[in-house]
Formats: sequence, structure tokens, C-alpha cells
Amino acid sequence: MRWLLGLLATVFILAIAGVGAVLYGFYHFGRGLPDYDYLADYEPPVVTRVHAGDGRLLAEYARNVRVFVPIEAIPKRVIKAFLAAEDKNFYEHPGVDFVSLLSAIAINVKNYGAGRRPVGASTITQQVAKNFLLTNEVSVERKAKEAILAFRIERSLSKDRILELYLNEIYLGFGSYGVAAAALNYFDKPLSALTIGEAAYLAALPKAPNNYHPIRRHEAAVERRNYVISQMRRNGFISPAEGDAALGEPLVTRSTSASDVASADYFAEEVRRHLLRQYGEGALYEGGLSVRTSIDSRLQAMADKALRKGLEDYDRRHGWRGPVATVPVVAGWGDALAAIPPPKGLGTWRLALVLQSNDKDARIGFADGSLGSIPYAEVKWARAWLEDQRFGGQPKSVDEVLKPGDVIPVEPVAAGEDGEAYPEGSFALRQIPDVGGALVALDPHTGRVLAMSGGYDPQMSEFNRAVQAKRQPGSSFKPFVYLAALDSGYSPTTQILDAPFVIDQGAGLGKWKPSNYTNKFYGPTPMRIGIEQSRNLMTVRLAQTVGMEKVVEYAERFGVVEGMQPHLSYALGAGETTLLKITAAYGMLVNGGKRIEPSLIDRIVDRHGKTLWRHDMRPCEGCNPSSWNGGPPPAIPDTRAQLVDPASAYQIVSMLEGVVLRGTGRRIAELGRPLAGKTGTTNENFDTWFIGFSPNLAVGVFVGFDQPRTLGARDTGSSVAAPIFKDFMGEALDGKPIVDFRIPPGVRLVWIDHDTGVRTSPGARGAMLEAFKPGTEPGTVRTVLEGGVPSGDADAGSSAAAGPRPPVATGGSGLY
Repeated sequence: MRWLLGLLATVFILAIAGVGAVLYGFYHFGRGLPDYDYLADYEPPVVTRVHAGDGRLLAEYARNVRVFVPIEAIPKRVIKAFLAAEDKNFYEHPGVDFVSLLSAIAINVKNYGAGRRPVGASTITQQVAKNFLLTNEVSVERKAKEAILAFRIERSLSKDRILELYLNEIYLGFGSYGVAAAALNYFDKPLSALTIGEAAYLAALPKAPNNYHPIRRHEAAVERRNYVISQMRRNGFISPAEGDAALGEPLVTRSTSASDVASADYFAEEVRRHLLRQYGEGALYEGGLSVRTSIDSRLQAMADKALRKGLEDYDRRHGWRGPVATVPVVAGWGDALAAIPPPKGLGTWRLALVLQSNDKDARIGFADGSLGSIPYAEVKWARAWLEDQRFGGQPKSVDEVLKPGDVIPVEPVAAGEDGEAYPEGSFALRQIPDVGGALVALDPHTGRVLAMSGGYDPQMSEFNRAVQAKRQPGSSFKPFVYLAALDSGYSPTTQILDAPFVIDQGAGLGKWKPSNYTNKFYGPTPMRIGIEQSRNLMTVRLAQTVGMEKVVEYAERFGVVEGMQPHLSYALGAGETTLLKITAAYGMLVNGGKRIEPSLIDRIVDRHGKTLWRHDMRPCEGCNPSSWNGGPPPAIPDTRAQLVDPASAYQIVSMLEGVVLRGTGRRIAELGRPLAGKTGTTNENFDTWFIGFSPNLAVGVFVGFDQPRTLGARDTGSSVAAPIFKDFMGEALDGKPIVDFRIPPGVRLVWIDHDTGVRTSPGARGAMLEAFKPGTEPGTVRTVLEGGVPSGDADAGSSAAAGPRPPVATGGSGLY
């Protein structure tokens, strides 16, 4: 009895000591632990996703790629897979699973010295404590703190909230944080579409994603997945039949489908800059914004294609600048070729080494050991490049251009320009353009940017020439000079003297003598021809008569040039602008003179679904779906400001249509559609432009070197930029119904002679319908605008002087 009492006393004392040790441990390790209360309202950093107008993914911005999914939206099979793999008793234990802990201790003692990986017993709650509140330090102290925090978290948060935090926070490899991001990155699926086998594979990853890589360590990945499936079956989470089917599934990952992703790198970067300016770094990279942009994926692909082709065509016309590098043609040349880094902008082309060349072809080799040939027809464009974008004569043989050892870009070709098929393994010589350019397309009625290509390749330069390059627009600015005149009482048939024009610029500055591109003078000419043929002297004379102050006002009203000076040279496009600004201004011409703001973003929504910003702010009474009774759609008011007389805007549109039909842009008329626009070329052909539109699409093209220099003596907006506009418009409008330019009420269409501007009859040689405002129709007498200071009648508020009055109609009502 004495022995028994002694034993019981010892057990009691040890129990008291144990409880005391536990309590002391709680006290000692529980001091200064991180605050866990914030987990109740914790919102993990979430990826910001940018989508195209058709819903396709454009870009993602995040420090950690994570898509947050509420626990209610996570499928049961995914939850069960993770419980089977990580914590089967999750919904029963108080934060620490003592049964699993004792089992793990027994197994680890048994396996001690056998070289096996120790078995862990951390619960999901403990992992939440570690991931959110502690470090990854391996120590008894950290494990003790982890257990204490787990108990506290369990008392503070619901089981579902803990599981929600865990499933959205864990790292699962492939740059994926959380189960939703992992489902997309591994299988290109939402969580709801995962199979049992796929869910089990994701559940196999938390402890060591790299150890179960689906490609590099496929067998280990399948084995670990199958273990999770077996655990799901053993714990009754799935039926035996479901388990057998899941075990038989192949483990196949899928990259994101191309049909789900849009490519618009320059556009996406401009959106990123906007979001960064507007909302800051935290919201952009962690805030989980959902951004719906205006980009049209179909038009964007066409824009990229047209711009790249146009820049390549220009570059080819100006000669061959030489090989990328040279490599000796000796044993091991393949390794030497493979060591050459691909030049930026190479794209889908390949680097090849010239092995042999003669007059008819060149033999080439690739880094993988394959061979090919380049026929003379695919080399004859490669004239020698000369300074100032000049070029030598056409080469007479291949070996004039290509020498053994040259490393060159090539592209496979199946047939020549004449359609004759080449032998298999034929390639064409290519060259990465060094010229820059941009293309913008927007909706002229809303300002929504539908396509934006800011250069040949963003890998070569992230500089977006559509929005960041400020360049002189040249003659593409002239429509705003003519618009100011039309709003001042002049008409498309106003006669303007095309003759020498000289202005003394002041002491020491000499005289300014503008000239036409042809260096000729044409005498009195209708205003329409002045813009169709891009006559500089007529434009300057008109600007001087109307007044440069008014021209400046119109330039600023349409947002073309900011801070423009009232100097006559600015009437010829000497001020600086961007392609996006001037394209939007042209859009305001074709939409009837109503203000639009170019916009890249339609709507921005935060992670909770609240709209932070939208482009279309028009009020809409009755737009609530619940209140619509199935009748006609509600009318939405037009809140756009009217900038000019709609009749003046249409007159400019009609004159710009003449540029396409008869003027500097006539090559575009081959498309056989109502199109209008204006070329632009600056001094010494540094910059070339074509800005134009159809009734529902405004498009601008710019081509020029980033460091301004001549594009060539004969390279103008008509020969460089206009072909790009034509290629894009031809594809963009293909299959679309033909729509005529809209004529506003009150405009009178009168038959006139195109060359003289006087009335004529339908069917007469040179007859055309011209647009007039009531009371400005031409008669039989021509009044010639000779220049001078603005007249009081033509420009109210200016001092009256020697300039002529606007022509006054002397005939009848005109023909429609």
C-alpha cells in the first residue's frame, strides 16, 4: 500500500509538473506573439487583370499571381482533396491534431535512421499561423508558437474562414498563389472544371511543389497525386469507383489557350501606366482590380500586322545594312551560331549562317544542324544601304550580298512573288527594320481606342510612338486651318491665290518663303484643291487671312496641339503632337464636330465588384433590367459638346474624301469604300503621316526614326504611311457593309466644276457635288482670296483690313 501511494503521489506530482510546464510554455512562448485579429478581415494581395473588349485576357499585374475565391465558391472535391492530403480531421480538432501528432511521432521514431523523410503533423490552422504570422524557421520555439497561435485562431475564426485563408494563400508552384491561380496555370481551367485527379494533384503540391513538377518529375508527381486520391477514397471523400477512375487519369498540364489571350503589348503598357498614376502601386499590383479595356482583339492583330509589314516594306526599299554577325565556317559552326543571342525584333524569323554563296543562291545552316537555301529572287531587294537612306543598284547575284560566315535573319518561303513554287527548304533574306512607327484606331463617336500598335516590336523598345512620341504633324494639320476658314464664312469653292509668299521675320531672322512640295505656283485655285493637293502656299495665305489666333483656337479646341504659337509656320504643322491626339481630332471631324476624349479603358472594378470608374458616364433613365418592360430600349442622351458647326465639319470630311479620290492619298481609293484622310510630311521628310477615317472608324499612322533624320528624298506620307493605312483599313472593313458619310441637316449639295469651283451641270466634265451652307453656294463670278490681314466679315472680332470678303452666292438655289 505504501508503494502504491508513493507511485500515485509521483504520478500526481509529475502531472502537476507537466501541466505547469505546459502552462509555462504557453506563457513563455505566447508572449509578444503577432496579432491575429486582422485575419478576420484579411484580404490577400490579388492579381489585377486587364481584359480586352471581347473579354480575352490582355495582361496581369501582380507581385504574386493570386486569384481570391471565397470558400463558398470552391468546389467540394477541391476542399476534400486538400483535407485528405493535409488535415483529414480539420473540422474536428481545436487547432492541433493530437492524434495525428502522436501517430507522426511513432512513425518518425520507427523510421529513425532509415533515411526516410520525417512525417509532419501540422494542421491547416497551424500552416495558416506559420504562413501569415511567423517565419519558416525550423525550431522548437517556432513550432510552439505555431501551436499556440493555432489554438487562438480557432477560437477567433470559423473553420471555413481558416480554410478560405489557407486555400487562397498557399504557394503551389508555377508562380501560383492559391488554388484558383494554380488551376489556371496548370490546367487552364477554373476550379469548377477540375477533375478529381487534377484537384488531387494540386493538393499534392503544398509541401514541395518543385519535387512534384508535372514535366520534370512526372513519375513522382503521379505517385504523389495517386497517394492523395487513395487518401480521399480511404476517408470516404470519394467512392471507390471515382477513385479508380481518378487513378487512371493521365497527368497532363495545359498552357493558357491562345484564344483566351489577346496580344497588345504597347496598349497594355499604356493601361498599366494609367492605373499606376490613378491608383498607385498597391492597388495595381495587390488590389485585384478588374479592368475592361476598349481594345478590339481582331483589329489589334490587324494593326500589328499592317504596321510591321509597312515598316518592313520601307526598310527593304532602302537597302541591306549587313549581317547580324559573322562566324567562321569551320567545324563546330553550329555551336558558334547557337551562341549568338537572337537580336531583338527577330520574332518568328530564324538566324542562319551562310555556308556557301554563288550567283544563283546561298547555302545556309541553322544551329540545330538543318540546312536550307536562299534563291536570288529572295535577295535581289538587298541593295547596298547608303547614307541619308539612299541605296545602291540592284545586286546582280547572291554572292554580291551574302558571304560565307554571314549570320542573317531568314524566313521560310514556299513560292516567289510570281507564284512559282520553290524547292523544299527555301528561305528568304530578312532584315529587322530600324525605323519606328505607330498605328492607332479608335471609334470616332465615343473615343474608345480599338487598336494601338506603338512600334515594330516591344522587345526592341517599349517607347510607345502612338502616345509618347511628340512630332510635327506636317500637312496632316491643315484640315484645322481650313475648318477655321469654313466656320468663318468661306466655302470649299473659295478661290485662294497660289503664288509666292514672303514674310520678313524680323531683324536677323531673314525672310520666310514657304513653297509647295512641287516648287510650282498654280494661281487662283478652289480651297478644295488646296487641301486635296496639300498646297502649302494656299494654306499659309488662308491662315493669314482667317487669322492665326483663330487657327490656334481650333487646334486647342480639338486637342491637336497644346501651347501653339500664332506663327504662320504652325499652319503647315510645325507644332508638335502625338498620333493619338491628332487621330482623335480627326474623329471629331467625322462625327459631326462633337468632342470625344480618347480612352483606353471602359470600366475599372475593384475586388468586391464595385465600379471605380467608367468611360461612359451618360445618365440612362430606365436602364435597370428589372424595370424594363420589354419595349423599345431607353434613349440615352448625347452629352458630347458641339465644337463646330456640323455643316463645317461635313465640308471638311467631303474635302478629305477628295484627298483619297483625287489627291495625295489616292492610292487608298482602290479599296472602293467611302474613306477620307490627309497625308503629312515634315521638312526633309523626317516624319510621315496619314490620318483618315471611314464613317465609323478613325485611323492614324506615323512613321519616322526615333532619332529624327530623313526617311529618304522621295519618302512622304503618301508613299510610307498611306500604304499602312490602306492595308489596315482594307482588312478591318472587309465584309462590312458600305456606309456613306453622314450629311447633317441644312447642307446643300450643288453641282460644281472641280477645277474652277463654279456651277456646272451633272454629267459635265469635272462635275462633282459640293457641300455648301445655305447662302454660300457659288455663282458665276469668282472672288480670289489673295492674302493679307483678316477681314472683319470673315473673322468677327479682327480688325477690318485689305483682305477680301467671303464669296457671296449670285445664282439660284442649286442642285441636290
